[in-house]
Amino acid sequence: MSMTGLPQETAIARNDAVPVRAISAEAPGAATVAGHVPLIEIPIVRSLFRAAPRNLLPPLITFVLILIAWQILCSRPGATLPSPTVVWSEAGDLIKHPFFNNGPQDIGLGWRVLVSVERVITGFGFAAVAGILLGTLVGQSVWAMRGLDPIFQVLRTVPPLAWLPLALAAFRDSNPSAIFVIFITSIWPIIINTAVGVRNIPQDYRNVAKVLRLNPFEFFTKIMVPSAAPYIFTGLRIGIGLAWLAIVAAEMLTGGVGIGFFIWDAWNSSRLPDIIVALAYIGLTGFVLDRLVGAIGTFVTRGTAAN
Repeated sequence: MSMTGLPQETAIARNDAVPVRAISAEAPGAATVAGHVPLIEIPIVRSLFRAAPRNLLPPLITFVLILIAWQILCSRPGATLPSPTVVWSEAGDLIKHPFFNNGPQDIGLGWRVLVSVERVITGFGFAAVAGILLGTLVGQSVWAMRGLDPIFQVLRTVPPLAWLPLALAAFRDSNPSAIFVIFITSIWPIIINTAVGVRNIPQDYRNVAKVLRLNPFEFFTKIMVPSAAPYIFTGLRIGIGLAWLAIVAAEMLTGGVGIGFFIWDAWNSSRLPDIIVALAYIGLTGFVLDRLVGAIGTFVTRGTAAN
């Protein structure tokens, strides 16, 4: 049947080759998707736009108020800390150029943070694997819990830096020693939360596993890990925060090019504005690491929270 006699709207409706990038007539210049729906009309995008003022304005206002109070307090005669304007004038280059590289020790804070993050990911990765396995053993076996749990409870109270001399004596190098400190610091909340999650697996799930005659590996992957996942990611989220705290403290003593050693070196050179900028980098990086692990946990557990 010929389409020459149909109205223009009908011809467009029957055309299967309508470009996805077509611009909506109702919202000129707005990006659209198939079916001429503006991007702003997509539910998830619309919810993000609506939530932006509620989520961004309170912390932004609080941050501005903190800066004003900081400026007032540190601008008075006799103030020992630099004001925000002094920090910007003396250490602004560290903010504007985080990735410069003028030599082995003359690099931007962005590179220093990446070095520290690499150490954290390595140590935390080992801690995550070992912690989940040990936590599963403690949670699944009564005898393992009785034998290992008291030891874990004692060792987890040891401060992170107390392990550093032993690590230096064992590895005789600063980098693996720092990674070990991260490992031994972050593993305890992972073990404890994993064990709690395994012990809280509903008995009905265990009965189903017996009916289906699942072998230990199938029970671990199909029953145990999915059921305990909210608890596991709670432990992982606590662990990544402790790992980031530990690496900054360890780098102050072991040296290198990490962000921790930069703070110690700035203190020895009396560069307080540099220290303040470095603290901002540390806080933002820790926030990103925490939210990243939290987002992965939300995706894996589909928003299920640990009780």
